[in-house]
Amino acid sequence: MTDSTAPPDRAAVQEKMRAGDFAGALALLDPASPGASSEALYLAAVCHRFLRAFDDAGACLERVFAVEPEHGHGLQELGHLCRDRGDSDGALRAYAEACRVNPSLAASFRGQLAILEARGERAAASVVAAQLGRLQALPKPLVRVTDLLARGRVLKAETLCRRFLLEVPQHVEGMRLLAEIGVRLGALEEAEFLLESAAAFEPGNLPARIDHVRVLGRRQKFARAREEAARLLEEHPDNVQLRSLHAVECLQAGAYEEALAGFAAVLERLPGDPVTHTSRGHALKTCGDYGAAVAAYRAALSSRERHGEAWYSLANLKTYRFDDGELAAMERVLATPGLPAADRVYLSFALGKAVEDREDYGASFRHYAEGNRLKRAASRYDADAMSRELAAQREHCDRSLFEVLEGAGCKAPDPIFIVGMPRAGSTLLEQILSSHSQVDGTQELPNILALSQQLRRRAVDGETPGYPAVLHDLDEETLEAFGERFLEETRIHRQGAPRFIDKMPNNFRHIGLIHLILPNARIIDARREPMACCFSNFKQLFAEGQEFSYDLADTGRYYREYVELMAHWDAVLPGKVLRVQHEDVLDDLEGQVRRMLDFLDLPFEPACLRYWETERAVRTPSSEQVRQPIFRTAQEQWHNYVPWLQPLRDALGERPAPAGA
Repeated sequence: MTDSTAPPDRAAVQEKMRAGDFAGALALLDPASPGASSEALYLAAVCHRFLRAFDDAGACLERVFAVEPEHGHGLQELGHLCRDRGDSDGALRAYAEACRVNPSLAASFRGQLAILEARGERAAASVVAAQLGRLQALPKPLVRVTDLLARGRVLKAETLCRRFLLEVPQHVEGMRLLAEIGVRLGALEEAEFLLESAAAFEPGNLPARIDHVRVLGRRQKFARAREEAARLLEEHPDNVQLRSLHAVECLQAGAYEEALAGFAAVLERLPGDPVTHTSRGHALKTCGDYGAAVAAYRAALSSRERHGEAWYSLANLKTYRFDDGELAAMERVLATPGLPAADRVYLSFALGKAVEDREDYGASFRHYAEGNRLKRAASRYDADAMSRELAAQREHCDRSLFEVLEGAGCKAPDPIFIVGMPRAGSTLLEQILSSHSQVDGTQELPNILALSQQLRRRAVDGETPGYPAVLHDLDEETLEAFGERFLEETRIHRQGAPRFIDKMPNNFRHIGLIHLILPNARIIDARREPMACCFSNFKQLFAEGQEFSYDLADTGRYYREYVELMAHWDAVLPGKVLRVQHEDVLDDLEGQVRRMLDFLDLPFEPACLRYWETERAVRTPSSEQVRQPIFRTAQEQWHNYVPWLQPLRDALGERPAPAGA
């Protein structure tokens, strides 16, 4: 996300820079202007550095990172600036971060290599040299694709990559890049095919095979991902990265004991590895071992205090309270010059939670706002595009569509979809229902979202109508096949009960599709009071997706449009959705449990009222909260932040009244 002000004529600026006229280039750039673009400020930093005006160069880069925290070329320039100032540690950090953000930056690899070789750190230098060698071996078009991807220009990168592969169709690195593009665009099926083919062409290409395992995991093919990871580990038993990969895939597949054993084996080889300690903590948290999870996160921080994910993981336990020493440590780390943007985000959210617990709500909001600002700056979320997407559902999924296709789809009654906004109580509803003997809880399954992405590209008579318009062109046989495929793909998550839950909240956008492929599936809309729900989203750092949540106005708008779309589904599919208000669950647990079970045609079981006693893995941010009896502490938290929430109020407009059943 960049400033709207266009940069000056880059060609003219670069001509002066090539001629050594850096002062003249600065005059064209005018970096002192408040509206100077990130591009102008980046070029100005380069000019200032060549003029030895290091403080001015640093000031320009600070303004760049305020708008684009992961500006790859800016991070590379920061490395050059630190190097020229004699700060080799700062240069090494900046170059490494630049390469992480944009792997096409050869100068950053060379910068790291020069410093490491000068220090005599041969092992680290050999790793960087190998990375540089792989980059230099890439054909120039693929280096360009890598750079475009790093700068978020995915569609242009796709065009260039496909053009290259038309000429060199079995180029494995080209196939890997196109697969990465597919993952970003949600085309996971194509990405899997590309990587499976790449691994077949070059069985010895470990990066391609690792990518294949990871995309299998993203497609929820956990058994297959685990098998492939095990095969890689068997071929390379001393490879620590592959052992870690296998442990992660075991975790995804629900093989928690094997995952924990894998992480322990990695830690025997790398006893201080903060990433592995943190991953182990995630596994322990999922299993409900709170104390061991805390110990694992603390072990990560003992090894590397700047490991932001571990700080945030403690905060994300929700019930954890930071002591004075931990609070001071987080503030100290956050003030570290050159701290990577990702760690800065983690620490901002963690500090927001830490000082919220101390009732310093002004400071808490500032931390939450800063974390969200950094995430929003790196995001390309388009609220207008989301509005158009939701409007298209209302336009194309009308009553006539469902009348024409009545009776289509797979008739199995197995799935129970819990949809709505994130942070609206869906995890609590899942925990309650999965306490029933006939219901398996699973997780937020991506299968419906993946199918919608596949349908976006589906051709009909040589045309691509797009989704959801393409639903009008699907026949009953196709819809039934989609429903059966959903059941088959999600089978790995089930434990043998006749019914199972998919609690992906974003599925509210696709209720029409769900009804067409699984007409007997039941759908529950988890609804929560708008201010409480929206602010809870704003203070939650999501692992991925939910990009609307990084801005109060965007969050309010998204909530409002969610309510509008749910009203549309009620109109065209009357009785299809049961709305469950979170506040009603808190006020009358038994009444709402009986209401849900009646809707699901399930007999009442007392275990649903003692849901916190149910032992199961829970992967969402509410995992610790749903292991306790009903509590109301989060209900009115947003009232503590009222002075800062006017943008949210404005976006919500008139508060949507809770709808009835």
